[in-house]
Amino acid sequence: MPQSLTFSPGSVLALLALFTVTACQSTTTPTAPSSDDPTKPNIVATSTIVADLVAQVGGDAIDLQGLLEPGADPHVYEPVPADSIAIEQADFVFYSGHNLEPALVDLILGAGSGVPYLALGEQVTPLAMDKDGQRVADPHVWGDVDNAIAMVLTIRDALSELHPEDAATFAANAEAMIADLQRLDAWIPTQIATIPAGQRAIVTTHDAFQYYASAYGLKVIGTLIGISTEEQPSAQTVRSLVEAIKAAGIPAIFAETTIAPKLIETVADEAGVKLADPKLYSDSIGAPGSAGDSYITMMVSNTCSIAINLGGSCTPFEP
Repeated sequence: MPQSLTFSPGSVLALLALFTVTACQSTTTPTAPSSDDPTKPNIVATSTIVADLVAQVGGDAIDLQGLLEPGADPHVYEPVPADSIAIEQADFVFYSGHNLEPALVDLILGAGSGVPYLALGEQVTPLAMDKDGQRVADPHVWGDVDNAIAMVLTIRDALSELHPEDAATFAANAEAMIADLQRLDAWIPTQIATIPAGQRAIVTTHDAFQYYASAYGLKVIGTLIGISTEEQPSAQTVRSLVEAIKAAGIPAIFAETTIAPKLIETVADEAGVKLADPKLYSDSIGAPGSAGDSYITMMVSNTCSIAINLGGSCTPFEP
């Protein structure tokens, strides 16, 4: 039986308040288009993961403007005036969907310019999650590389319809990207398999890894908050999570790059486990030059962190 725990109400409430404030501090400046060539379609993408996949397929044949910077949390991002201008001037807008970036989706759907748009994450069959007593679609679809492949194919087709003169370029870029993604999809489970069978379980700050866990043989035994970082953990949630970690006997739990780590650090301390290093990339890729500065490198970084911190090993991935 897990050891009973005594929490100081004042300390827990202070940490919850800090968690709430820091989780909402996520304002960014949109990145500029890659060029001013009027012959290229002007494409806008919302989250950094969507922007990276679009960039890989579009290459030099498009002008791409990403609205969120690396490290920004799409769940709580508040649009700035420049976002409205970018959307209104776009030839096409890609977003993730399933309410990942709710404020930006409202902006896109409310734009009166008639700009075409597509929710990439809604092109695959989603997992259903419980939220406030209702079943909703889990937006973190990219956790399963098969879904990223489907998103790449959708991007290829949308760009080809928009700009048929570059369809061959989009097809070649997508083919090269998919080849790397297929290698990645085969590489990930071989790393997870090195983890001792009784330790193939993860705890994270928010519920962003169900697709990854389902695809690659892990179990999510608990999270501080649900699928949106707008949610706030209760003191009871913290206590229950600590008890679940102790019962599971896992050696580490995981913080995420887009969420302040203070509360998950407290959970690790109370459960007597380490907080894994490096953190996991969940809703955003990393800054240029970081270990997770693209979709593929973030998946590699996450996989190695999970495998090594849970008692396994990780071999280099070669695209």
